[in-house]
Amino acid sequence: MIAFLFNLLLAIAWAAVSGSASPHNLLLGFVLGAIALEIVRQSIGRGAYVFRAGRILSLALLFLKELALSAWTVALTVLKPRMDIKPGIFAFPLTVDRDFEITLLANLITLTPGTLSVDVSDDRRTLYVHALDCSNPQAARKAIAEGFERKIMEAFR
Repeated sequence: MIAFLFNLLLAIAWAAVSGSASPHNLLLGFVLGAIALEIVRQSIGRGAYVFRAGRILSLALLFLKELALSAWTVALTVLKPRMDIKPGIFAFPLTVDRDFEITLLANLITLTPGTLSVDVSDDRRTLYVHALDCSNPQAARKAIAEGFERKIMEAFR
């Protein structure tokens, strides 16, 4: 987050030095700032800012895809004359262990229609999830682990 703020500051500085605050010039300043931050970070051995931003974007795109697919699925389920669903709560074993990662995963699950994060165990190893259709909890666990959880670990580790 700090690197992103520095990147914004560099883009504004670029606009001030070049004398133009047009959107194209600010974008150029942002790109140049990202390159400069990447060069500096490589010399001091930190994680790659540009690659991390790409992985965060990948997580955001996955969320938007899952949001659209689950909204469509819930809409079709609700519009059926006979709802053949089995709501329930299943336990999801967590691989993520940082508070931020657990919170982000729980929020992404809750924001996706048809699922709701209910609770986290005291030892922070299990997330309890309510699903509109819990007929196959193993498939739901696999989808979360290979989707949101994997992307969170790629983006923030």
